[in-house]
Parts: sequence; C-alpha cells; structure tokens
Amino acid sequence: MKIDLLDTLREKNPIAFNISNFVTVQDVANGINALGASPIMSEEKNEAEAMVQMANSVTVNLGAFTEAQLNQIDTVTTFANQYDKPIVIDPVAVGAVSYRLERCNELLAQKKVAVIRGNAGEIAALAGVEWNAKGIDAGEGAGDLVDIAKKLAKKYQCTVVESGKTDIITNGDAVVKVFNESDLFKLHVGSGDMLSSTIGCFVGVEPDYFEAAQTATVIFDVAGEVVAKSMAKPLAGSFGPQLIDELHLIDTKTVEKYANFE
Repeated sequence: MKIDLLDTLREKNPIAFNISNFVTVQDVANGINALGASPIMSEEKNEAEAMVQMANSVTVNLGAFTEAQLNQIDTVTTFANQYDKPIVIDPVAVGAVSYRLERCNELLAQKKVAVIRGNAGEIAALAGVEWNAKGIDAGEGAGDLVDIAKKLAKKYQCTVVESGKTDIITNGDAVVKVFNESDLFKLHVGSGDMLSSTIGCFVGVEPDYFEAAQTATVIFDVAGEVVAKSMAKPLAGSFGPQLIDELHLIDTKTVEKYANFE
C-alpha cells in the first residue's frame, strides 16, 4: 500500500470537484482542504465543462438530489469521461429507495466510473443482491460482503469500497480489508461522504484507482480512530470537527504506525 501517496497529494494539491448534498457539503469541503487537496463545488450545469477541465477528479454524492441536479450530474460525468477525469460515486440510500437505485443504475450504465463507495446495503443493491437496507444505514443481510463487493466491481469494471466495521476494497479480483474503525463514524452524519471525497482526492493523483482507494481508506480510517481513542468519552458532536483537524495533522508515520489492514 502506497502510504506515501499522502505526501504526493499534499505536494500536488489536486483540485477535487464535488457534487455534494446540502446535508454534508461543509464537512466534505473542509475535510478535503484539511487533507491537502483543493475542494471545488458547483450545482450549475452551464459551468460543468470548465469545472471538469480544471479538476483532477469528480466525486458525485447522491444523498440529496433533484431532477435538475441529476441533469447537471449527467452533464458533469459526461465531460469527466470525455476529459478522462476519474469519477467517484457515493450511492447514498440506493438500497432503501427504489427511485435512487434506478437513477444510480442509469448513471453507472452510461458512464465509466473509477470508484463506487458505499455501505453494505448500497453496494448490495447495486450488485443486485437482496439486502434489508435501512435508510442511509447499511441494514442487514446474509450475503458474503467480499463476494458482493467483487460482484459489483466486476459488473462495472471499477474499484469498490464497501464501508462497515471492516472496510473492503476490491477491483473485482484483489481484495484489501481495513480494520481501523470507530463507532463514532456511524454517529457523525457525513463520515461516509467525507470518505468518498477523500478517495476522490487520491484518485486525482494516482492513476491506479485500486491503490488510491485503499490508501485513502486507510488514511481516513486511521484519522478517525486516532480521534476516537483520544476522547475520554465518545462525543459524537465533537468527533466531526476533530476528524477534520486530524486529517490536517496526520502524516505518513502516524498512518504506518496505526494502519491495520490485510
């Protein structure tokens, strides 16, 4: 795993174009900036081409969208494919709402994406595996999580990051599991969105998207675990701001010391 990609990212300061949702946009932007990349957000279709051209990557969050925004997303991702900019998709709640699933499947069928990052329920839904998702939460199911992630990766010829107690990253063949975790991630709405945007930063500097995704996941997870372990009590309201602080402070030595993966 290329932990030193963290140094590369900070040297290159890539522009990470994000189509975020209104619930978490500030956390996403601050997290990107703290990490060492440069966030840019837009909801305007008419500037889509210019935004994509200047960006190193595009991350699309489907957490809260309208038909007008879907039109913008279609335009942005079309330009991203045209200009060979990697796309990260965060398919929020597609396992719980059929409309979201239908629109996300349409997007994935029409566009080439680098990474899909979601929880078990979202990944299972996109892979066509039965799962009892619960809103934005993963819910429950009986399928093998690794097999489900690999199935989706092969379906769209991309890298899949399946978040959970153990994060699973796969390109359809190789699999990496990351064990750094904290229950506070589940209590901070936006942690998943921040992970997706972090992955977006790294695919902007590393053309091997499987490598970029696993490195981004380890760095983000270690940052969260470091914050959680520093707290005398599990303070959900304090976790988010301190996570952003740690994304700014974290270095390769810290990641190498605490990273737990196989």
